[in-house]
Amino acid sequence: MRVLLNEVSPRTAAPGSEVSGEALAVLYAHPERWTRANMVATLDGAGAGEDGLTGSVNTPPDNEVYRLLRDLADVVLVGAGTARAEGYGRPGPRLRPGRTPCPDLAVVSRAARVPPGLAGPAPGRGGVWMVTRAAAGERALERARALLGADRVLVHGGAEVDLRAALADLAGRGLSRVLCEGGPSLLADVAAAGLLDELCLSTVPLLAGGDAPRIALGARSGLELRPRLVLERDGTLLHRFVRPTR
Repeated sequence: MRVLLNEVSPRTAAPGSEVSGEALAVLYAHPERWTRANMVATLDGAGAGEDGLTGSVNTPPDNEVYRLLRDLADVVLVGAGTARAEGYGRPGPRLRPGRTPCPDLAVVSRAARVPPGLAGPAPGRGGVWMVTRAAAGERALERARALLGADRVLVHGGAEVDLRAALADLAGRGLSRVLCEGGPSLLADVAAAGLLDELCLSTVPLLAGGDAPRIALGARSGLELRPRLVLERDGTLLHRFVRPTR
């Protein structure tokens, strides 16, 4: 990766230098109690390809940072719709040492429905949490508890999911480094709740056209973020945007 801007750790790599491996991990390190999102977009702002999936616009540099960010996270936060559409499974082992062998996965579902790929056991992979609301109904909550375990279903909020309470609950269980992988509605909700500390955005060198959604869609936040790190490889730009107050 070629460094274009580095206000994160200037001693690690000067602009114009190349970074990889552990130096790259230093540039993406962050404190505890931190919520970052990782998203990909085309040059014209599409958050997915013509098939509606992010996989069709991902690039090798984007995938490298994706794997690194999962390594650095305690828990991956994802909307249930995205987990179903993208075929999510339980996270696999980290490539570098962490507090646990694998990151966990927390699925946000207003209906308390567990995506099929996450329902069964998967030895050697991360655990799954359900984040939902009381209005999902007791029958749906019991089904989720039967699939994931009673202590794995976190009910926060009545009519709507209380994301602030949910992230505080996860932090209390040792899962304080949160990586939000969307989709667009969940990212918008996390930002609108004032919970987003950082956005890692990969901009791929592609004009998509069409009517694909943006990376954030729904709730308004007006959240201001500043670039702290910009890397480039093979035309893909990899950014770290951080809240000015952090």
